[in-house]
Amino acid sequence: MKLREKPVDQLGAAEAAEELTALAAEIRRHDELYYRKDQPEISDAAYDALRQRNEAIEAAFPELIRADSPSRRVGIEPAGGFAKVRHRVPMLSLSNAFGEDDVHDFFARVRRFLSMGVDEPLYVVAEPKIDGLSISLRYEAGRFVQGATRGDGTEGEDVTANLRTLADVPARIAGEPPDVLEVRGEVYMTKPDFAALNERQDAAGAKRFANPRNAAAGSLRQLDPKITAQRPLRFFAYSWGELSAPLADTHWHALQRLEAWGFPINPLAERCADAEATLAVYRKVEAERGALDYDIDGVVYKVDELALQQRLGFVSRAPRWAIAHKFPAERAQTVLEDISIQVGRTGALTPVAHLKPVTVGGVVVARATLHNPDEIARKDVRIGDTVLIQRAGDVIPQVLGPVLDKRPNGAEPYVFPEVCPCSLRTPVVHEDGAVVARCSGELACPYQQVERLIHFVSRDAFDIEGLGEKQVRSFFEKELIRTPADIFDLAEADRESLTPIRNLEGWGEKSAENLFAAIEARRTIPLERFVYALGIRQVGQATAKLLARSYGDLTSWQDAMLAAAAERRANPEETKKPELVGEHYRELCDIHTIGMSVADEICSFFSEAHNLKVVRDLEARVSVLEAERPQTADSPVVGKTVVFTGSLETLSRSEAKASAEALGAKVAGSVSKKTDYVVVGADAGSKAAKARELGVTTLSEQDWLKLIGRA
Repeated sequence: MKLREKPVDQLGAAEAAEELTALAAEIRRHDELYYRKDQPEISDAAYDALRQRNEAIEAAFPELIRADSPSRRVGIEPAGGFAKVRHRVPMLSLSNAFGEDDVHDFFARVRRFLSMGVDEPLYVVAEPKIDGLSISLRYEAGRFVQGATRGDGTEGEDVTANLRTLADVPARIAGEPPDVLEVRGEVYMTKPDFAALNERQDAAGAKRFANPRNAAAGSLRQLDPKITAQRPLRFFAYSWGELSAPLADTHWHALQRLEAWGFPINPLAERCADAEATLAVYRKVEAERGALDYDIDGVVYKVDELALQQRLGFVSRAPRWAIAHKFPAERAQTVLEDISIQVGRTGALTPVAHLKPVTVGGVVVARATLHNPDEIARKDVRIGDTVLIQRAGDVIPQVLGPVLDKRPNGAEPYVFPEVCPCSLRTPVVHEDGAVVARCSGELACPYQQVERLIHFVSRDAFDIEGLGEKQVRSFFEKELIRTPADIFDLAEADRESLTPIRNLEGWGEKSAENLFAAIEARRTIPLERFVYALGIRQVGQATAKLLARSYGDLTSWQDAMLAAAAERRANPEETKKPELVGEHYRELCDIHTIGMSVADEICSFFSEAHNLKVVRDLEARVSVLEAERPQTADSPVVGKTVVFTGSLETLSRSEAKASAEALGAKVAGSVSKKTDYVVVGADAGSKAAKARELGVTTLSEQDWLKLIGRA
């Protein structure tokens, strides 16, 4: 899916915010399809196009960056059926490059971050990007003890028994490996083995696999390891996680050590001296791609020197020291058979293209989101058109436009509905000129009501087992639930009902009891999940975590949000300076990555009486735990608020902020009475003066480096 092609520099703030919201939801949906269900609807290149569009808008509107942005998230949380494994070192994803200019930009960004001169050598390792399933292998004293999927990057699935069936995974390591060695890589299936597997599936009358990646993922995640043992899975190692001792000084030499211990390393990997050398490897691998017996979707470049990797660190979901240079998207033509309208929990009306199913890159594509009225009008796609689609990754494909010489006679321009398709038939509005059309019915709209309930019980929110989308819709239609609080009253209401749940179609005594037990088990919930479950616009998982960590407990958060909302109502016209709105509002905006756009959505939520009733009704039924504190107890700046101002000499501004956050500090953009340190560089201006006025401790760059142990 491609949401818009309007140049980013022509977007208004309202348009940008709406598009970032839609992008976050769309990418999350297809992360779920790819990582959990192993059923992607499109190819790597359209998915990458979505992320690229998201990052371009974020770069142009940094104040609108959503903390639940796809740029801050990896994969999807683990599914049920396997025990969960918490990664001691997060398994992150990679940023993408789509052309040679992006690769040159990557090298330039690394040099700027490290304050390196253009003539200083910067070696990278180029490795083919295998299209498989990311895996972590844990060895203790040379013995394989645990294997896990990536999951959401923090927590994966324990697939140890299945991984033991792979010949490429050593049960023991000869030589002298570290006492703890976590090897990371990709499980995949070769093209010939994939074809043979599908032949066996046909002979057995079983469902065929769509592509080698799906076959590998499905085979590894079998609950019966005997089935996995029958599948021809392979493994390439490309990195590592937790180590009790360093492997080497460079990535290249670390790969060589892994290979010496018996782990397969991709033979096409090369060490390169500069951007041009990496691009030469890319062209070479792309030319050989078709002849390889396994699927790849690009080439990954990693800064070779591990000391530089450590300095570069990470941003959101990805390391700064690596990038994936992706191959171009695949395209196909098919017929646009219909356009339907879906209504989301925020009232957004999303047009969905229903396509004549077509196979693109081994995946059957049947739907694509058209996003909004402007997108349909700009592309002038009409029902009956033959359209060009582009498949690109874990998400819905994008409709590039119509093939005009194949347009049928009489095809009419699509007329976007002026009323919501819900039973209320309420008017559709465009808020502040935004591109997204919304139902004006708000929570009176049954579509929005049920979508908010589905969000509330979702895996990242209250995660109530046995109460998924299907059950929520059914209970809503039967008027068993209308608000989140109704869920926690369900068991009591059921006892008084003339038609108890156990008597409904698809239910029984045991399943009803299990549901009530699952609801009861969720009466205690972490603050960050509670905040996320409320469904506040632009508040996703990452934003909810930031809010929870910043305010600590539910009462403190609510009080601060109510105060900020009151300040916002009193100063609705201020759009540039949060401090002119009020102290609580400014503090909310000052949380790193939360700007005025997100703050306004939170304030709007807390200005609505119905929403306050939802929160208070829930408070009476559940216990909300205090937020967990960062695991940086030995850091001298944990919990401190730091502001950087002026030009720094040893560190770039980006490296300074990143290192502070890694140590558990809060990096703010303005100075207040709650600021702990202001790090003052050359040519410091008003922030340094403000610090002196308020009596806030100021530090030189060297003072700061001594404080954090880097001097």
